[in-house]
Amino acid sequence: MSSSSAVLTDDSTLSRLDRALLKLESSLNLIGGIVIFLLVLMAVWNVFGRKIFNAPVPGYVDWTEQLMALFAFLGLAYCQREGGHIRMDIVVSRLHGRILWFAEWISILFMLIVTTALVYGTWFHFQRSFDLNAPNFSRDSSIDISLPLWPAKLIVPFALAILWLRLILQLWGYWRALRTGEDKPVGVPLPDDPMTQATREARTVSGREDDT
Repeated sequence: MSSSSAVLTDDSTLSRLDRALLKLESSLNLIGGIVIFLLVLMAVWNVFGRKIFNAPVPGYVDWTEQLMALFAFLGLAYCQREGGHIRMDIVVSRLHGRILWFAEWISILFMLIVTTALVYGTWFHFQRSFDLNAPNFSRDSSIDISLPLWPAKLIVPFALAILWLRLILQLWGYWRALRTGEDKPVGVPLPDDPMTQATREARTVSGREDDT
């Protein structure tokens, strides 16, 4: 059985973990979308408030900078699950079978290594900003209205940790496909030809899905 994305599901442990993590990823992605909508409303409010009432949003730049961390990072794992990140697949698109799964497994392994380093670095970056004994628990703040920076800095390692879990599952999925030689493994985004990909994206935008 297939979902609206190119990710197959079954009753295996891998697939159950994939679907469980997808619920969290979808929720975080939704939060990111809501934040974008709120930023648009705030921008409109700021423009009209400044123009008509001479009362722009206080700390508009500070709020925008803080909220950007939400929509920029919360959707990382969801996009990875759907196979939506930009990548160069000129060579990979010509591979098939175990050779393809090995190439995918290697790329996911490199991503996992980089993501592990980023989680480590961004967590300590957050810790340098957070202080229980400081006002608002923050050692640093924004320039205009002194918003504490640690919440935005905490979002980054949190989102990267969710991405790390997704990469672990995909590493497992590609390894299982490499071992068994199956053509359509579960829990990983399957490669699509351009026509199929365009059709799926059109259905997603229109809100319609193929039930067959």
